[in-house]
Amino acid sequence: MSMLPTRRLPEKPDTIAPDGSEVRLLATATRGSMAHFRLAPGDVARAAAHRTVEELWIFTRGRGRMWRKLGGEELTVEVAPGTSISIPLGASFQFRSVCFEPLEAVGVTIPPWPGDDEAYFVPGPWQATV
Repeated sequence: MSMLPTRRLPEKPDTIAPDGSEVRLLATATRGSMAHFRLAPGDVARAAAHRTVEELWIFTRGRGRMWRKLGGEELTVEVAPGTSISIPLGASFQFRSVCFEPLEAVGVTIPPWPGDDEAYFVPGPWQATV
């Protein structure tokens, strides 16, 4: 693996996230990884939480809603290009696309994403469609 990783946004997804969104892998460093997430128009991801990582996202396309819950705090926000959010360790989250174009975001995962066992499903506010 190069010490100076560079990666262009792939045209096709590398994988499907446990929440059902498309994932395109981007650059990875020793202490974090980056990925592009895409949810088709009108789709609702599965509600999930992470065991060992936290994430920072910035939305780049589409419009949607993001639900997060941690401890006694619960929040649903409207998201659009330029909206950034955090998903702290152990926070439950779910997102949905609410317009005619895909909802897309770039996320940084700290530490790097360890694999599919990282995410576990939780009850969320919406019925998943993916």
